[in-house]
Amino acid sequence: MNNTRSQPSSCFPVVRIAGVNGMLVSFGDRLTEASNRAALAFRAALEERRIEGIGETATSLASVFTRFDPLVISHRRIEGLLRDLLATRDWYSAPLPAGRRLWRVPTVYGTDLAPQLDEAAEAAGLDRDEAIERLGTSRVRVLTIGFAPGQPYLGPLGPEWNLPRLQELTPMVPRGALVLAISQFVLFAGPTPTGWRHVGQTAFRCFRPESDAPIALRPGDEMIFEPVDRATYDRLSASDATGDGGATRTEIAP
Repeated sequence: MNNTRSQPSSCFPVVRIAGVNGMLVSFGDRLTEASNRAALAFRAALEERRIEGIGETATSLASVFTRFDPLVISHRRIEGLLRDLLATRDWYSAPLPAGRRLWRVPTVYGTDLAPQLDEAAEAAGLDRDEAIERLGTSRVRVLTIGFAPGQPYLGPLGPEWNLPRLQELTPMVPRGALVLAISQFVLFAGPTPTGWRHVGQTAFRCFRPESDAPIALRPGDEMIFEPVDRATYDRLSASDATGDGGATRTEIAP
């Protein structure tokens, strides 16, 4: 993945109240490698502390949300604990959490399965083969999971892929669609309309309600969407019983 880091603004990180039972720690007002790294590392450290009264934590692209029970711990107390933890290190250069996985996912680029590849390549100033080469070798991080159960936002991609959303919605893309905009991928967890360009198609299922672990990916995991031909995709789709769609995964060393 591209490890270029933008320096955070001097006003970050910032701690805010989020309703009657939430606090939000923001590491930037936009996605950068550093702000996402900080959010992932800070959440992991907060989880390790097992603070009584905290019921849930979650990351967005550049923030950490903490839900707590105000009958157990007050806003003032939880804010103080969050600020104390913030002061322990430079979170923008912190190591990413342990337990991350690298997924290599077979992906068909273009064809009738992913019909907006050529449009995306032209907008990026590339020919079709070069676009597939760049997209298919990009190692991207699961920046956050949201919008639909298990659905990852992945990036960052190179600056050539800083493309705007479409002016009109595509009426529907299928589960496993790999779509592209603003230097990110989204891997769709289910059929849905989208304003992002559909450039690749996988048989990977992000959400597996029948499984003991229904959310397949974790924030901080990394993915490479490796090009395969249509025949290979059809074979993997027909034979897959796990939801991995032929993907392989390995642990990422700390």
